[in-house]
Amino acid sequence: MPAFFALANDKTILIKDLMPGISQKGRMMPESPIRKLVPFADEAKKRGVKVYHLNIGQPDIRTPEVALDAIRNFSGKVVEYSHSAGIPSYRKKLAAYYTKHGIQVTADDIIIGAGASEAILFAFQTIMDPGDEVIIPEPFYANYNGFAINAGVVVKPIVSSIESGFALPPIADFEKSITPKTKAILVCNPNNPTGYLYSEEELETLRQLVLKYDLYLIADEVYREFCYDGNTHHSCMHLKGIEDNVILIDSVSKRYSACGVRVGCMISRNKEVMRTALKFAQARLSPPSFGQIAAEAAIDTPDSYFVEVLDEYYQRRNVVVESINKMKGAFCPTPRGAFYVVARLPIDDSDRFCQWLLEDFHFENQTVMLAPASGFYSTKGRGKDEVRISYVLNVSDLTASMKVLEEALKVYPGKTL
Repeated sequence: MPAFFALANDKTILIKDLMPGISQKGRMMPESPIRKLVPFADEAKKRGVKVYHLNIGQPDIRTPEVALDAIRNFSGKVVEYSHSAGIPSYRKKLAAYYTKHGIQVTADDIIIGAGASEAILFAFQTIMDPGDEVIIPEPFYANYNGFAINAGVVVKPIVSSIESGFALPPIADFEKSITPKTKAILVCNPNNPTGYLYSEEELETLRQLVLKYDLYLIADEVYREFCYDGNTHHSCMHLKGIEDNVILIDSVSKRYSACGVRVGCMISRNKEVMRTALKFAQARLSPPSFGQIAAEAAIDTPDSYFVEVLDEYYQRRNVVVESINKMKGAFCPTPRGAFYVVARLPIDDSDRFCQWLLEDFHFENQTVMLAPASGFYSTKGRGKDEVRISYVLNVSDLTASMKVLEEALKVYPGKTL
């Protein structure tokens, strides 16, 4: 029975109608396309079905021992707050890491965040007011939408196509989207979710746009180490003449397979930007202490670790790309970086298909969990026949998962071939 409340004028209303509502921002916040299907995966497992998780960028690669040892050997008597910008020794060591990669910054140019996620939010809040606009080539990392809503920022998407392998859209597409409210361009390089690696020529295009329209360039470069086929990563921090316009976002999550330590950073040579961002960092007190301890130690990871990891991902990538391109009606461009692909499948609706895989399908008591690519687009209606696949499982499991996907496409009720 609902509770009632009698007003003085004898009008009666439900008490629930007087309860506080949900914020408009909360209503706008999108669900994660990566995580929203977890309940269906859990139910499939309860039924005894093996689920191959290709939906999330959680590598099965071991975390470097130097990072784990630093946590195991912690000798402090109190786990204290760190400096709001991050432990000074870590920032100094991190600056030396970037110098090794040709990026000249100091410890004062770095603010540590609780993952790259918090660093991006700091950047948005620092350089944009509510209603300001950021241009992002889509498909893009789904949580960019959430960060933008959190900061009151408007995402202006421009489309990259699967036919081009998701190359940077033409400069004309950027210019058509620029308005007086445009404050920044955000790119992820190598890209999540597509694995596309931007060339020096494409970055030069962005440099020209930044100069012409006096914009910020936010560069999410968390997959820097993962480049294939002899290709080299070029950082936006190397671009000349826009040193004060570039904000670099980085993380230890993927580089060291340490997603759970939740440590990333925001970097800029622009002193006013960093002074302002520090105020937001102070408002949340400090980044995780144990995460920073692990991250600082991880910088000493030997190069041999990355050689082995890169070779492993190269093999995994080839299994996925070659398998999908053999499936009837499917297409998958070959990514040159990160550890994701966006594949086009002969399906009517990627959200429906990904849920169907978990609810209604299994092959030899196995199924796959994918991320519907619709969640990586800001433009409604796009990505309906695309999925994102994270090739973070071992070659044997990936081979098995691709067989399951192939069999699923043969019997899916909404197949388009």
